[in-house]
Amino acid sequence: MRFSSLVERIGGQGAEAWQVHFDATRRAEAGEDVIFFSIGDPDFATPAPIVERAVAALRAGDTHYTELEGRLELRAAIADRFAKRAGVAVAADNVVVVPGTQNALFAASLCLLDHGDEVLGFDPMYVTYEATLRAGGADLVPVPTGPGFRIDVERVAAAITPRTKAIAFATPSNPTGVVATAEELNGLAGLAVEHDLWVIADEVYADLIYEGEHRSIAGLDGMAERAVTVSSLSKSHAMTGWRCGWLIGPRDLADHVARLTLPMLYGIPGFVQEAAIEALAMPVDEMRATYRRRRDLACKVLSAELPVLSPEGGMYVMVDVRGRGLSSGEFSLALLERKGVSALDAGAFGPNAEGWLRLAFTIGEERLEEGCHRIVEMARELPVVD
Repeated sequence: MRFSSLVERIGGQGAEAWQVHFDATRRAEAGEDVIFFSIGDPDFATPAPIVERAVAALRAGDTHYTELEGRLELRAAIADRFAKRAGVAVAADNVVVVPGTQNALFAASLCLLDHGDEVLGFDPMYVTYEATLRAGGADLVPVPTGPGFRIDVERVAAAITPRTKAIAFATPSNPTGVVATAEELNGLAGLAVEHDLWVIADEVYADLIYEGEHRSIAGLDGMAERAVTVSSLSKSHAMTGWRCGWLIGPRDLADHVARLTLPMLYGIPGFVQEAAIEALAMPVDEMRATYRRRRDLACKVLSAELPVLSPEGGMYVMVDVRGRGLSSGEFSLALLERKGVSALDAGAFGPNAEGWLRLAFTIGEERLEEGCHRIVEMARELPVVD
């Protein structure tokens, strides 16, 4: 039997990056002492007021179909929050609620990109972008970032062709934790206006910034009609399993995405949306402070032996393992085998990150410190090579 060409487009290196995590999970289930740095799932419980709002909604019978685009109260809260952050006029009609940022990216891809279109993404980029952006037949064109994994606007300009339809990126970045500067965003906005491009901005880590400040490209001149912003509550409010995210964009795009949800989703649960309304009213200062402490601890321990890139935002630290005689993929596999530590090969996020590991600091400080010490031990057991 034959499958559609879609199965090829949703595979690839990005989809295979999680194999070390799956192997680590099996080892842990078999009783091995494994420390997990491989997945960005917050270890915090969802805050109690959010859970209680959902429970109350369930008990009140909130178990029926909901509006395709999401409840008005939730969409209005998302729009108000974004308008204040981005400095741009946004209304509930610009928002569609979907199951997480990943689904928002997928919906944007299907509604914006045709077969043969090109979308520019920055190398390294989140591993599922490859499958998500290519699902409808578009070609993903990786643009290498510059020193420090920063956006290089000149490289982006050089990569634009007549087939280019969109630019897609995350700020803060996953995997690097780099936060786009005003200069970088202005450069991208200028290119988007000049070449009539869509810009898809993933801002799922916007609440977790430790250095500098978050800026939304949607608030820049000429971007209101071409910027698409996707985000969720997964990282900021420890709600990965709730699957509640959104897409914010021009009204006509929001209408198209809402229609797409009819055959694909038919709305998301009402009690989840009630929980999201509660979450949007809550501060995240305490959670952000905890992540900052973990970042600083991880960087302190690791930098005793290995170069690290201290993230400006997000929940990941990049560790440079070049010069140890192994590729980053080989180092990742050996680290699990010899030290019981699961970390992702950052080379899976793009060739520009070959030689680096991505570590998620989403575990308690005691295990975090122990895991970092194990990585240091691993590095010291390997010869240093030029």
